[in-house]
Amino acid sequence: MSSDLRLVIFDVDGTLVDSQSDILAAFAQAFAHAGRTLPAPAQIMSIVGLSLDVAIARLVPDICDADGAAMVEAYKDAYVTLRASTPAQQSSPFYPGVHEGLTLLKAIPEMLLGVATGKSKRGLDKLIEAHGLEGMFVTRQVADFHPSKPHPSMILQAMADTGVGPSQTVMVGDTSYDMDMAAAAGVAGIGVSWGYHTRDALTAARHIIDRFDELPAVLRKIWSV
Repeated sequence: MSSDLRLVIFDVDGTLVDSQSDILAAFAQAFAHAGRTLPAPAQIMSIVGLSLDVAIARLVPDICDADGAAMVEAYKDAYVTLRASTPAQQSSPFYPGVHEGLTLLKAIPEMLLGVATGKSKRGLDKLIEAHGLEGMFVTRQVADFHPSKPHPSMILQAMADTGVGPSQTVMVGDTSYDMDMAAAAGVAGIGVSWGYHTRDALTAARHIIDRFDELPAVLRKIWSV
């Protein structure tokens, strides 16, 4: 483990980009495909961050495994179609200050950036390509290869990929799932107040920020640098 490197892991939806439009549209198509009644938008947004199979099981508790798997695939197909038809800047725009903030952090020699998301690899790759973020993140943890948040697997693998230990790693996210995952992995969780869970739900966060440009100061406080 390197004592010099720092690892900042970001959630994606609700933290870096506001993908509510794409998420609701993809779920609408998945539910239509299954002949199910679409839940209210607030109910759908409350499960953002979970892996799709877990999210759908929560939204449709009586669904069987086969139908749930079909809805997962319908959602993924719908999301990719939406990405191809609508510019990401319109349907999944950056939150204020995110792109500039990521660029500044990336320029710090000892700082490594990663993502841990409930998205599939295909969905994340499409979003990164659309926003021109190739090369920004040295580790990308996605739902295809891990248990759903808040299981710590994504963070543990990101640390293994980079050789950075828990004391030098933070998780930045907008949901209780992100903060609980951080706590389970033994790393500091930094909650953001602009996403899909309320500030009050981020009980496991060590710090909460209201603007992306507050992040560097919080990192300095955590690492005392």
